[in-house]
Amino acid sequence: PNGAGKTTTFYMIVGLVRPNAGRVTFSGQDTTLEPMYQRARLGMGYLPQEESIFRRLTVRENILAVMETQKFTAQERRDQCQSLMEKFGIDHVADNLAITLSGGEKRRLTIARSLVTEPKLLMLDEPFSGVDPIAVSEIQEIIRMLRAAGLAILITDHNVRETLNIVDRAYLIYEGRVMLHGTKDYLVNDPTARQLYLGEDFRM
Repeated sequence: PNGAGKTTTFYMIVGLVRPNAGRVTFSGQDTTLEPMYQRARLGMGYLPQEESIFRRLTVRENILAVMETQKFTAQERRDQCQSLMEKFGIDHVADNLAITLSGGEKRRLTIARSLVTEPKLLMLDEPFSGVDPIAVSEIQEIIRMLRAAGLAILITDHNVRETLNIVDRAYLIYEGRVMLHGTKDYLVNDPTARQLYLGEDFRM
């Protein structure tokens, strides 16, 4: 539900907010006090629910800008940029300003940018928000593709059906606490999940 603490949890994991108690560990390493850039170097990737692209740069320039933080040669940057655009189906708008893209194209560009740093974990905060049904299906396929490639993905989203259809496990957070967790079928049929969030008439 709104205000449950989903985005705050992401903020604590990536280092935007320091936890009041407990520790943040990643790949066996305590990262509670590590700065954001160090967590990114360890393999954390984060896509906020707010638009996180350079609106006045082209699609190509958006990806190349992130590559400036990596140790690539100029040719490697060009080649990897082209590869990412083709992989996410945005090569046909490579020279368009990001502000002119559709909601789905912006999401694909955002995900492409996040993969420049080769993360081990990708956190997606409401990836289905503000996009049309066709774009939702495209994003679902991208998530499946990334998961099949071995990338760990953590999603928070209010679009329950769209999210449950692509996850291995789901967690219900209520007032800052994890109330339930399990498979899709477990949560959908759990009476507490229906009482707190899904509603009695919810169907997949």
